Amino acid sequence: MARTSRRKQEPEVKKDALPITAGDRIRTAAYVRLSVEQEDDETIQNQAEYIKAFISERDDLELAGIYMDHGFTGTNFDRPEFTRLMLDAQSGIIRCIVVKDLSRFGRNFIETGYYLETLLPKLNVRLIAINDNYDSDRDEDRESIAI
Repeated sequence: MARTSRRKQEPEVKKDALPITAGDRIRTAAYVRLSVEQEDDETIQNQAEYIKAFISERDDLELAGIYMDHGFTGTNFDRPEFTRLMLDAQSGIIRCIVVKDLSRFGRNFIETGYYLETLLPKLNVRLIAINDNYDSDRDEDRESIAI
């Protein structure tokens, strides 16, 4: 008689396979950053308005807060509002992060990759980079090495 596996075989459940009912909205954070080289307050406000407009046009997203790091480089992730953003993501306060483009999220390729490929998926947090047309909810974006 053949042996059978004792391991419980559970089907893999993808988050996009879960039923979504009308009116379900994802609590979303707008993250904006302006590096040290630039000092124009209007530019960071424009970023925030751009992201707010994007979120308001979507039926599935609800703005939960704006996280604004003004005067911080993107080459490291030691930024006060980014730290608060990650704490809110870990606690489940937000389920999606929207940035103007991936360079606003971070400029360190290795650390940014860690957030995109490991940490945010583990926290079940979606990331959208508007100008890069990147949405971690799309399989082709998650699996693309072009990012």
